[in-house]
Amino acid sequence: MERHLKPEEQCAEGSMQQDDMEQIINSNIDFEKYRGRTVFITGATGFIGSSLTKSLLCANRKKNLKIHIVAAIRNKEKARKIYGVLLNRSDLELYVGDITEEIRYEDNADYIFHTASVTASKMMVEHPVCTIETAYRGTRRMLEFAKEKSAKGVVYVSSMEVYGSPDPSLSVVSEQDLGYIDIENVRSSYSEGKRICECLCTAYASEYDVPVKSARLAQTFGAGILESDSRVYAQFAKSAMNEEDIVLHTEGKSEGNYCYIRDVIKALLILGYSGNKGEAYNVVNEESHMQIREMAQLVSERIAKGKISVRFDIPNSALTFGYAPAVRMKLSGTKMRALGWQPEVGMEEAYQRMIHDMKKRIGAGK
Repeated sequence: MERHLKPEEQCAEGSMQQDDMEQIINSNIDFEKYRGRTVFITGATGFIGSSLTKSLLCANRKKNLKIHIVAAIRNKEKARKIYGVLLNRSDLELYVGDITEEIRYEDNADYIFHTASVTASKMMVEHPVCTIETAYRGTRRMLEFAKEKSAKGVVYVSSMEVYGSPDPSLSVVSEQDLGYIDIENVRSSYSEGKRICECLCTAYASEYDVPVKSARLAQTFGAGILESDSRVYAQFAKSAMNEEDIVLHTEGKSEGNYCYIRDVIKALLILGYSGNKGEAYNVVNEESHMQIREMAQLVSERIAKGKISVRFDIPNSALTFGYAPAVRMKLSGTKMRALGWQPEVGMEEAYQRMIHDMKKRIGAGK
């Protein structure tokens, strides 16, 4: 039975993001696990956190689940821009505060999703100390909060960057195949930060029985990406929309592992109630594995229909842009798929859906 809300309090009807949400709630996820529970989401103004929050709001509307969603944010104005009149809904509560400080939330928190993180590469290079501190202190606070609330399920959103440069002889990289990270490169503040946070999650699972799992996300993109997103997929999409050549500042030989946002949200919700505590799970669409230059070529030829080209403008130091070191790696999603998860959206469709939504937002003046 659907909750009857005013049209403006519903999700963005007619958008690809709305379609993604409806497909999520009609998937094999056991939403009954979340019925009547409180779900606490950090980083709720980020791409992944906001997508998860909106998906649960849609699930409430469609399935009358009575989930109480607590969106942890730092900036109210940013939240208003992302959620709009959805903030009027009684099933959504904002928790305003710095997640690196003590979490002062008095009510229950049954499920916790820790998505808050530094995501801008330039920030990692220019402010590596803050990058490490935000990762460690925020995750420590979240785990203490989960222990205090006796949470039923906790998901830490990690990254494929924890792998560093794995053994190049491996045809696929599984969760145990961690590689080398150059700790003298300040860009490693992000990847090493993610590693110590995963180690902290394992420690809390072992010592305090906190039911936390780490989701090692491949590069995640799709409908609903934020306007401020400057990562490579967003740059490529904007180039296609504006019919401007794609300019690569590296040779583009680094192998990318990707996953569409709808598939990522499904994985996170499944990990909320299943999987082994203290363990990590790759969240990746193995069919979308390709080099950066191959993705640029795909966008140029199939998305922009040959109206743009791929050009190279390589500076003396790629560190100027904060890019991660070139890596040869194909992630395995076998462990995550064993929990009943299956990615559905390939690279070409992912770009089509993302660009459709970007154009819709521009047309709406948002």
